[in-house]
Amino acid sequence: MSYGVAAALQAAVYQHLLADAGVAALVGTDIYDALPSGTLPQTYVLLGPEEVRDASDRSGEGAEHRFTVSVISEAAGFAGAKTLAGAVSDALDDAALNLARGRLVGLWFDRASARRTGTGGAVRQIDLRFRARVEDN
Repeated sequence: MSYGVAAALQAAVYQHLLADAGVAALVGTDIYDALPSGTLPQTYVLLGPEEVRDASDRSGEGAEHRFTVSVISEAAGFAGAKTLAGAVSDALDDAALNLARGRLVGLWFDRASARRTGTGGAVRQIDLRFRARVEDN
């Protein structure tokens, strides 16, 4: 197994979301892998946790990454957050990302959960889970 592709995968996901016209139309450049200090925008995308498992085979080192991309919004209702979550899902599902290290074999949507968080449930959060198979040859 190799975890060596993890940073390259995260960077490619981040750049892909920034470059996607559908995502940009809804959230601009408010896409983070670490929250900035100061006031946050009303709606933003946050790259979140990941789990990685060995997926090596006879052809070489590999891993399966399961990672979360969250849509977080203080806008009233879930409609806007769900529209943005759909754009994120469309942008990443089966995307052909070029990695700085290794090779992406495939990237697929796995599942999502939507919930209210924050004081009084004022924040809407949709966690999108993706599965990526990578090789590190």
